[in-house]
Amino acid sequence: MNKRPILTLLVGYIIGIIWGLYIKFNIVLLYFPIIVIYFFISRFKNSKIKIHNNKLKLLSLKRYFRYLKIFLNRKVIFIILISSIISNTIIKIQNENYDNLYQNEQKLTLVATIISNKEEKEFKNVYKIKVDEVIEKEDIFKDYDNSQLLLNVDKNKDINLKYGDKIYIKAEYTKPSTKRNFGGFDYSNYLKSINVYGTLKAEKINKISENNLNIISLLSNKARLKISDNINKLMTEKYSSIFLGLILGDTKNIDETIQDSFKVSNISHVLAISGMHITYIILGVELILKKPTGKRKTRIVTLFILIIYMFITGFSPSIVRASIMGILVIISKLIYRKNDIYTSISFSLLILLIYNPFLVTNVGLQLSYLGTIGIIVFNKNIYNFFRNIKIKNKKIKYRINRKIILLVDNIKQILSVTFSAQIMILPILLYHFNMLGIYFFISNLLVSIIIGPLIIIGFICVIISFLSIEIAKFFSGIVLLGIKTLIFISEVSNLPFSKIYIPTPKIWQIVIYYIFILFTNIIYKAFSKRNPNYTEIRVKNIFALIKYKFNENKRRIIKIISFFLIIVFIYNIIPKNLKIHFVDVGQGDCTFIVTTFNKTVLIDGGGSTSKEYDVGKSVVLPYILDRGFTKIDYLFISHFDQDHVGGVLTILEELKVGKVFIPKQIENSENYQKFLSIVKDKKINVIVVKQGDKIKIEKDLNIDILWPIEEQIQENVLNNNALVFKLRYKDFSVLFTGDIEQIAEEKILTFYGKNVENLRATVLKIAHHGSKTSTTEEFLRAVNPKICLIGVGENNMFGHPAKETIERLEKYGVRIFRTDKRGEISIYLNYFRDFIPSPKSLLK
Repeated sequence: MNKRPILTLLVGYIIGIIWGLYIKFNIVLLYFPIIVIYFFISRFKNSKIKIHNNKLKLLSLKRYFRYLKIFLNRKVIFIILISSIISNTIIKIQNENYDNLYQNEQKLTLVATIISNKEEKEFKNVYKIKVDEVIEKEDIFKDYDNSQLLLNVDKNKDINLKYGDKIYIKAEYTKPSTKRNFGGFDYSNYLKSINVYGTLKAEKINKISENNLNIISLLSNKARLKISDNINKLMTEKYSSIFLGLILGDTKNIDETIQDSFKVSNISHVLAISGMHITYIILGVELILKKPTGKRKTRIVTLFILIIYMFITGFSPSIVRASIMGILVIISKLIYRKNDIYTSISFSLLILLIYNPFLVTNVGLQLSYLGTIGIIVFNKNIYNFFRNIKIKNKKIKYRINRKIILLVDNIKQILSVTFSAQIMILPILLYHFNMLGIYFFISNLLVSIIIGPLIIIGFICVIISFLSIEIAKFFSGIVLLGIKTLIFISEVSNLPFSKIYIPTPKIWQIVIYYIFILFTNIIYKAFSKRNPNYTEIRVKNIFALIKYKFNENKRRIIKIISFFLIIVFIYNIIPKNLKIHFVDVGQGDCTFIVTTFNKTVLIDGGGSTSKEYDVGKSVVLPYILDRGFTKIDYLFISHFDQDHVGGVLTILEELKVGKVFIPKQIENSENYQKFLSIVKDKKINVIVVKQGDKIKIEKDLNIDILWPIEEQIQENVLNNNALVFKLRYKDFSVLFTGDIEQIAEEKILTFYGKNVENLRATVLKIAHHGSKTSTTEEFLRAVNPKICLIGVGENNMFGHPAKETIERLEKYGVRIFRTDKRGEISIYLNYFRDFIPSPKSLLK
């Protein structure tokens, strides 16, 4: 780091950003005591007192501090301190700006410019706008005339806006949502990473003028639209969307099923502009211009082409990284200086983070840079490892053709690059996507054979399309064949067991992983080299010392390890807290329970009527994985309305499920048919339950089925014959009521009559999301809850919970918790305390 000041500056800058994002107090408060301690250590070190101790110590801080000093001297530490303080201050200021704007939701009148092309959704069109002037100013907006917002326009308004249009808007501002559940998606953080302050719902729009942007932006967008239009003329939407991803990195129109196949087979990277694309652009320009113009002029032209390409493709993080690194390589050749790969990658990332510090949370940026770093750090060692794998059988060895040897060597090179990138990005992939594709090396090997020619021919096709669509069709046929091959590879790779879900790793696990692989790489390098340098010799000596100390203290070490394993085993068998999580799934119900002995229970799973949004895939599945589980032991479906079973269907398809409990169905609904198809295909055990059934989950934890009875209600059959059951844990209980209405509540009260104790519960899950047709005073009196929970979506179209229901609950004096107001609601019950927790300690 001494010789790479840009890298040092970047490390400090990232430290300051991350500290600002996740730690509340200023980083200066951390550095002050560190500086004081460092000052006293330096004074002690410079004093005349000397301690001589020649004993060989394995755990010697002084020994290893010498190696640390090679990388961290006073200059390096000073740069890291200053850069981290600067970035920490910047992120704090920007966060305050965002927080100030988030204070209120209100109506606005403003003048703005469209700075993106239309993005079509199911019911609306979305545009990115830059505010030019807020006409009706309120205090909150007075300093944000240049802020960027997302503008939502209903499709039925038939308003067509274009890039560069200056518009007059009357709209309602909505602040972006934060995490609603444990580990959930933070929309506000996503918007910060694209410099957006929130969303507007348009009420009135008038176009003032066109082309209200600079000429470079307008020309770049015109070129982007022309490329898109030409590609759409050359092939159908299914394939043109992938072609656009390959050439421009634009993946928004690619079919979701194809995107999922690309993810599972680990070839999504071909749809993101990378160093490979930039390399082909540079090689292509040199091939065309090198002879007529000479090397130097060709390189200057290439610089301008890369800059234009960044404008056309929209400056995504991966494009900027690859382009800046390519530009730095060309500049180093122009000024006859050796290019340092670490400085290049550090410089490109630093520019991005100075432009927008919140980009550090961008998944694309993380994968792009970590994949590149992985190739830089590991590729040589992994290739050497593959190269050292030799055929020992002499008969086979001498019969192999030289062409086959070269082919095998090329395969080794491809695999080494693939493994190098995958090793580095693996924990990030698991953290964000929880998915491990076990055939990635096969899919990447096959893709690497065709992707180079495909991109080159693709660029040629695009350039020719500007001159003649008819001539471009010849090349588009080859491109189409390549795209179909990519889809085929992604689908073939999606074989049985190809997709393995992994629980979300913890941050400390990711840190340990990176430390492990980096040390493994250093160790392998030290022991595999024939002529190691001084540092590598030190590494070998340290391992020799560890081996010596281990042999000297073998019995003691074995005892310590055994004791540690016993402690871990005891910890795992000790009963934990019972955890009941009422998950926020919008307008729907979902409860996830983790028992004292780590069994999992899922009750309903929410759902959505929108084709664009799958609650199970977007909320419930990630939630369960974030909680650290990949299996559901017991699944209860109260009834088959979409807002209760929609997310469950995804869970049944994606995760292993033990037993499923449902009520008897007298209506053959579409959701019920889907359910039957899935459980039959997955061979899942389905149990139909009725009043009087008891389910023992584990010691002290039982579920009593209270409803429905054999004689079912014929009015609104799905809701009124939903499962009603009570979860009992010692003296604590929760009554789950599905979507039953007043008629069902009255029949339940009649059925139990004097045995009303069966209905008593500490917590009541309010029926039908707080509808006015449920939760009668008589039913509430019979249950006698201390706390009521309502699963309901923010600003839902049904007006849930009803004002009348809330008034009844308030009149009764219970504590009310709503997912639309609080997000996820969790209850924790300690196994070793035999009492009913008070409301203050109950909910978190």
